[in-house]
Amino acid sequence: MWQAFRNGSVYDLRAGDSAVDDPHGGHAWGPERSVRARIVAWLLLAGPPALDGRVSSLKLQGVQITDVLDLAGGTVVPYVEMKQCRFEKEVLLPEAHFTTVRLVDCSVPRLEGARVHTEGDLHLPRCRFHSGIRLTDAHIGTDLLLNQAVVFRDRRGKSIMADGMSVGQDLQAEMLETHGEMSLRGATVGVSFSLRGSLLSNTRGRLALNAPQMSVERTLYLTPAGLGNPLQTSGSTPARGTRVQRFTCVGGIRLDDGRFGDAIDLESARFTLENDQEISLRRVQTPELRFLGEKPQRGRVVLSGAKVVNLIDKSTSWPGPGQLRVGGFQYENLIPFGSFPLTRRLDWIAAATPEYNPEPYERLATVLRNSGEDADAREVLLAKQRRRRETLPFAAKTWGVIQDWTVAYGYRPGRAAVWMAVLWAVSAVAFSHADHPRVKPGEGPHWDAALFTLDLLLPVIDLGQSASWQLRGGWQWLAAVLVLLGWILATTVAAGATRLLRRS
Repeated sequence: MWQAFRNGSVYDLRAGDSAVDDPHGGHAWGPERSVRARIVAWLLLAGPPALDGRVSSLKLQGVQITDVLDLAGGTVVPYVEMKQCRFEKEVLLPEAHFTTVRLVDCSVPRLEGARVHTEGDLHLPRCRFHSGIRLTDAHIGTDLLLNQAVVFRDRRGKSIMADGMSVGQDLQAEMLETHGEMSLRGATVGVSFSLRGSLLSNTRGRLALNAPQMSVERTLYLTPAGLGNPLQTSGSTPARGTRVQRFTCVGGIRLDDGRFGDAIDLESARFTLENDQEISLRRVQTPELRFLGEKPQRGRVVLSGAKVVNLIDKSTSWPGPGQLRVGGFQYENLIPFGSFPLTRRLDWIAAATPEYNPEPYERLATVLRNSGEDADAREVLLAKQRRRRETLPFAAKTWGVIQDWTVAYGYRPGRAAVWMAVLWAVSAVAFSHADHPRVKPGEGPHWDAALFTLDLLLPVIDLGQSASWQLRGGWQWLAAVLVLLGWILATTVAAGATRLLRRS
C-alpha cells in the first residue's frame, strides 16, 4: 500500500469472488485484507513523497480499514479514492481539508464531516452508512454525489444532517435511500439539486426532508430516474419508454422560505403522509412550480405566501378539501397539464379555503383576465360572491339570492335587460285593460300603457306618465310591485357596474 501510494496506483485486495468481495455482504474479511486506520491517516497526512514522474494518491479497493479513521482538522493533499472498502468504525473528517474525496460502494458505520472543506468533489455513490452522515456547515467546492447511497438513521433520528452546507455546483442524490430525517436547513447549492428516483423515508418522525431556507441556483428535481443504466440517465429526464423509478417520500417535506432559481419539479412524485404531516412550500420563491405528482391521500399541501411565475399542474395532483392551504399564494400564469376545466379549478379553490377567503378567488380571476379569459374570470368572481353569501346572516343572504337570481351579482348584466323586457311587456298588456282616470282632468299626456309601465320600472327617470294617471284596487298593488322590482333591478345593475369599474 505504501508503494502504491507513492506510485499513484490502486492497492487492490479483492478475492475475485463477487459475493465475498461485497462490502455490504455477510462474508467476514480476515487480517489479510485489513489495514489499520492509523496507517491510512499517516499516508494521507504525512505520507512519503511520490516517485519521480508520479503523483501520490491513495487508491484502495476491497480493503477493510480497522479502528476509527480520524482525519479531523487535518489537511489532506493527495487524491483519495476508496472503492468497495469496508470500514470497521466511523470516519471522522470534521474541519478537515481535502482536494477530492471519493468513497464508492463502501460500507461505513458513520461519516462525521462537520465543517469539512473540499476544493473539488465529495463522491459517496452506492455507499451504505449504518448510522447516518453529518456534513453540517461543510463546504464542497464542486459536486456532492450521493447517487444510490443508502443512509440509516443515527441516534437522533437523522439520516443526513447537512444544515448550512454549501455545494459549489450540483448536489446529485439520485436513487438515494434514506431512513430518517434528511436535514438541509439553510443549505446552498450552486447549480441543481437532484433527488430523481430517491426514496426518503422517516417512519419515526414528521419530516423526511427538512430543508427550510434552502437556496438552489437552478432546479430542485423530485422526479423519476431511469433504471437499467443510471450513469447514462443521471442528471437528465429519462427518455420515453425507459423503465423508471419514481421519487417517493414517506413523511413530510419542508421547503419553507426556499429560493429556487429555475423551478421546483414534482413530476410523478409520490407522497405518503400521515394526517399531521405536510408538503410545506410556505413562502418559497421560484419562477416555475411543476406540481405534477400523485395526489397525497392524507396530510396537507401548504403553499401559503409562496411566489411563482408559472404554475404547471394537473387536476389529479391536488388533494381534497381540508388538505390544501393557498392563502397568499401568488402566481402569474396557469399552465394546466392535461384537462383542467374551470369547474375543477373552482373546486381546487374551495378545497383550499375551508373558511371563506376572497384572496384566492381574486388571484385566480386576475390571472385569467390577464391571459384574456374574461368570461372565466367573471365566473370565478361570481363563485366568490356565492361562497361569501354562505357566511352572511339571513337577511343579507336573502338579498344575495335575489341579486344572484336576477343579474348574477352584476357579472351577467344581460339578465337585467331580459327581466326588464319581460316585466315591461307583460305589465304593459295588463295595464292596457286598467281603468285610469286622470289625476287632474284635462291635464297631462295621453294614456300609453307601455310608457306608463316603463315609467314605473325605471327609478329616478320621470316620463310624466305615473304621476298623471290614477289607479285603483289591484292595479295599485301591481304598480307598487313594479316600482319595487325596478329598484331591485337598478340596484343590482349599479352594484355590478361598480364592481366592473373597480376591476378596471
